Amino acid sequence: MMFRTILVSGALMVGAAAAADPVFVGPVEAGQLAAPPRLETSGFAASQRDPGILWTHDDSGGAASLYAVKTTGELVGELRIDGTINVDWEDLASFVRDGKAWLLIADTGDNTAQRGTVLLHIVAEPAIAGFATKHKLHVSPARTLRVRYEDGPRDCESVAVDPAEGAIYLLSKRDDVKRLYRVELEPKNTGQVLVAQRVGLVEYLPQATAAQRGIKGYLGRRRAEATAMDFTADGTAALVLTYGDLLLFVRRGREPWASTLSRPPIALPGHGLIQAEAACFSTDGNHIYVAAEGSRELLRYDRK
Repeated sequence: MMFRTILVSGALMVGAAAAADPVFVGPVEAGQLAAPPRLETSGFAASQRDPGILWTHDDSGGAASLYAVKTTGELVGELRIDGTINVDWEDLASFVRDGKAWLLIADTGDNTAQRGTVLLHIVAEPAIAGFATKHKLHVSPARTLRVRYEDGPRDCESVAVDPAEGAIYLLSKRDDVKRLYRVELEPKNTGQVLVAQRVGLVEYLPQATAAQRGIKGYLGRRRAEATAMDFTADGTAALVLTYGDLLLFVRRGREPWASTLSRPPIALPGHGLIQAEAACFSTDGNHIYVAAEGSRELLRYDRK
């Protein structure tokens, strides 16, 4: 197992951690990802049914499939999402609602901000035991939500679900100040286009320095773009991944997520990945997994 150098200093801290705030160390190399096949890892979600399993997928143009992998990277099986197309799948979320485990697929990528509506597919999470006899399982969405943003198209690669609130949150990628949107998880009329309401701004993501802005690429001028978001299953914290940083937002009680994400976050030790686009908490909230497009490296942060 490869351990990365950890530099914990004032320069890494965007917001100071309080004594009761969770502390994560790492990253360490957890393994090598055997999937997705195109090596365009663009979303992670921890299985709510099988500890030690992560779900992931390819970016735009990949198969309309999710891939179950172990937290050490080995492939367990493929879940084909029937009746869908991978237009630009950019993130995943897992959650439990009414005692049942679900996966939400965010077909929300929009590099040129031209899509009038985007799609959120919600599917029942299967038991991993089903892969014991079949390498590929099939499922159809229980429902697909068609969504537009109230203030026009946005590129979005960061989606999280709060099942207790019954809400889906979407964070814009390319705005200088990132915009946080909210839509109902179980709207009364799923046949209508839903309007994602802007509920706040996420102002304190570390920005590129003047020197970095002169450099093209993910760790230069693009390093502040948000590429993944997740909430802990118990609703106590959120994470946001950017090309440059992994950021932890600690929630105060049951305050609105817009309030949590409006404060300066805690910057975790750098992930060091060139195109980091996938991140999630483990189901128990004690680990964070991070991966990048173009790399098989699976990183893990551990809670002290």
